Amino acid sequence: MPYVIIAIVVVLIFVFANAKIVPQAHEYVIEFLGRYKTTWSAGFHVKVPFVEKISKKVTLKEQVLDSPPQPVITKDNVTMQIDTVIYYAVYDAKLYAYGAVNPISALANLAATTLRNLVGELELDGTLTSRDTINAKMTEILDEATDKWGIKVHRVELKNIIPPAEIQNAMEKQMKAERDRRETLLQAEGHKAAAITRAEGDKQAMILAAEGERDARIARAEGEARAIYLSKKAEADGLIALREAGVDSAVLELKKYEALVSMSNGKAAKIIVPTDAVNMTKANVLFSETTGLGDTTAEAPEEPKPARQDPCCD
Repeated sequence: MPYVIIAIVVVLIFVFANAKIVPQAHEYVIEFLGRYKTTWSAGFHVKVPFVEKISKKVTLKEQVLDSPPQPVITKDNVTMQIDTVIYYAVYDAKLYAYGAVNPISALANLAATTLRNLVGELELDGTLTSRDTINAKMTEILDEATDKWGIKVHRVELKNIIPPAEIQNAMEKQMKAERDRRETLLQAEGHKAAAITRAEGDKQAMILAAEGERDARIARAEGEARAIYLSKKAEADGLIALREAGVDSAVLELKKYEALVSMSNGKAAKIIVPTDAVNMTKANVLFSETTGLGDTTAEAPEEPKPARQDPCCD
């Protein structure tokens, strides 16, 4: 009876010693007598003692490989330091275990050589402005090359691009010159906009002034025309009133003379008398001389006679 208990205890010890629990997102590669047998996924497993062993424990989580800065020479012979960050994950534990002796080291070296090849085809400015292109090409090349290692490369990022000190100084000067140029252009654009706005304002002011002067002239002309119209209308009304009052032609002729007199009151006045008015004037003068009418010249007074002396009084 005690031997049975001992045997049971020994069996339980062997079972618990060879029982394994594989965590989630992990896989164990199992070998049987030194040869690949199976791959354990997450869960509870028991291996056969002495003949089976766990060859490799592999995590399936995404991992990050931060490569140190690598010296890279561009197409225009500029040496710069570039470091990369690689995001990858193992998708096949068997290939990962037997595909390469050290898959991670192989991936790092492959990334360095690929980076040198890609940057060597670009000049300095192209390298600084083509990060996305370099990232995409490296991801494609590394992903294809690591398929036989059971590795899936999700993406590659250029972390830092460090050019030489003299190149950095030249780039800083170039950037400062570009900023100065932009500032000058902005100031010029501002002055141009201000000048255009000022000119537009002057133009509008001149237009408004011209329109105001035009309206004033129109108003003055309309006022003068109205005044002339009212004056002529008053004269016409006066003539109509005289005609209605039965005024004879002599009075009308007198009115014409008065108009001529009023017209001749101005300086340097030139009066053009119609022929009928001249004939009428001649007729009136002849009539006056013949009849004596209208002759208002006073006769000269008679000289006083000397007084005669009385001889009787001497």
